[in-house]
Amino acid sequence: MSRLARIEVVLFDLDDTLMAHTRAVDEAIALAQATAGGAFAADDTAAVQRRWARLEEVHYTRYLTGELTYLGQRVARARDLLAPYGIAVTDDEALAWFERYLVGYRDAWRLFDDVLPALDALHGLRVGIITNGDLAFQTDKLRRIDLWDRLDLTAVRVDGSIDDPARRGRVIASGELGVTKPDAAIFRAAARAFGVAPAQCAYVGDRVRTDAVGAHDAGMLGIWLDRGRDRNPMTDHAEGDAPAGVPSIPSLLALPALLTP
Repeated sequence: MSRLARIEVVLFDLDDTLMAHTRAVDEAIALAQATAGGAFAADDTAAVQRRWARLEEVHYTRYLTGELTYLGQRVARARDLLAPYGIAVTDDEALAWFERYLVGYRDAWRLFDDVLPALDALHGLRVGIITNGDLAFQTDKLRRIDLWDRLDLTAVRVDGSIDDPARRGRVIASGELGVTKPDAAIFRAAARAFGVAPAQCAYVGDRVRTDAVGAHDAGMLGIWLDRGRDRNPMTDHAEGDAPAGVPSIPSLLALPALLTP
């Protein structure tokens, strides 16, 4: 209990933790198929959604490791999705296709039902986001799902500066810092941005190693959010089970009780 009594900051992953990313992706792909025509439109939607999810995992990871640029991973994902249907695209055509896909993806952005009740129950605690993503894109996402002002968020820059220090929350994005979860450096940068030690932070995410274990190894209370049937199918137990010392919760509704000393 004494360990939990020191928690002053609660940090969250964004996609598939707060926002229902996988649901939004599936809706956007179904819409892209419906408007495409030809062999792409005729293929089994569930199979296309699974292939798109695999391509996201492969090529977005290549971006996170520096092998591809942010736009480059978009080109690779679109090209590889369309190639089996005999559709060859240039880089510009791939980016244009991806932009059309993003319209449906953005329109489908929604919070999980447990998010707002859980946040409302975190009385007195400061809240932030650590995301493996592009800062501008994730900022837009946080604004559209009405968390930017609700959590009083502001961005943390690569040099450690904070855009608006008067705001209580912080957004730490790998695309800005140049380091990705589960590297301890991104978690420690988040703690510094709040002016606390890692031991005073709890971090909640849907990926075991990337989120919960990464935070634990950085000195935080790492918590695995195991959403059951709402897990991302590409990461469902792909990173193993939570080890001893890393608690798991089935819903964010269980978070306040876990943090109550």
